[in-house]
Amino acid sequence: MATSDSSAVSFDDSDTRRDQMHSTIETWIDDLVTLTDEARASQQFQAWLDVQSQFHNYSHRNTLLINLQCPEATKVAGYNTWQSEFGRHVQEGEQAIWIWAPVITKQCPECENSPSYHESSECVYDGTPPDEWSKGLVGFKPAAIFDISQTEGKPLPELETEAIGNADSLVPALLDVADDLNVTVNIVDSEDWEHGDAKGVCKQRSFHDLNPVIEVKARTNQADLAVTLVHEYAHALLHFDVKDVDERSKREVEAEAVAYVVGRYFELDTNGSAFYLAAWQGEQPETVTNRLGRIRHTANEIITNVREQSAVKAPGDSSLST
Repeated sequence: MATSDSSAVSFDDSDTRRDQMHSTIETWIDDLVTLTDEARASQQFQAWLDVQSQFHNYSHRNTLLINLQCPEATKVAGYNTWQSEFGRHVQEGEQAIWIWAPVITKQCPECENSPSYHESSECVYDGTPPDEWSKGLVGFKPAAIFDISQTEGKPLPELETEAIGNADSLVPALLDVADDLNVTVNIVDSEDWEHGDAKGVCKQRSFHDLNPVIEVKARTNQADLAVTLVHEYAHALLHFDVKDVDERSKREVEAEAVAYVVGRYFELDTNGSAFYLAAWQGEQPETVTNRLGRIRHTANEIITNVREQSAVKAPGDSSLST
């Protein structure tokens, strides 16, 4: 059973599920902020990154919930989706993994509430009847999903994947998306490298080039080169205009985390990554929440661009991870 880990949380009580899901996320972030044991904090943070690499286009709140309930999850879908789309069924006795699902329905153009909430609100909009309102996001509700390890039935179809874990193909793919990310990239021969022990740098814009300029030291280890490229992309996308030295040290963790998530997604071994979370100690929980969201968004942006512009895929790419 995928959820047999005694340390995993569960949200069995439907009456308290919403509050428990919210409070569990808040507690996880509070723990990350207050942990004094750097090794333990890094382990907790890396566990979330591992799950984020599996579900790169899930929100950071949902990947936190998946990690806390079923950290070994690899492919998830709803009960009916497993049956109708994949010919599999959830095994008897399996415990659902609860995440937040968007509620899309007609909403008032003025107060943006659904018709039922609009009627009980103080909004007086009556320009058009509710059946003519456009649909939009009005909130989130708990939704049950299950990992593939909790199901049985037909094997998943073999996916056509190219260059799985092959950084020789991933590096060109990363270079191809530079324009889409509004970044200029230069691979510099080692004999011409002018930045000491650094593997890559994100430089200021110049008069002739309005994009951030990334320089990366050439090397034979293409996997390491790919991870460095992603790390510097993260700096270009997240940190280019940050001048404060203390804040830049804190965002170094963000860039390393983005490189870890993207590298893991494309099956590169990034276990040597070091997350110096001491830089985040003492920060407010909402600040850490924002950082997690930035990591998730940036990793997803890079992964999505690479997938759209090239044939590089990660094993397990399928509709299950959307």
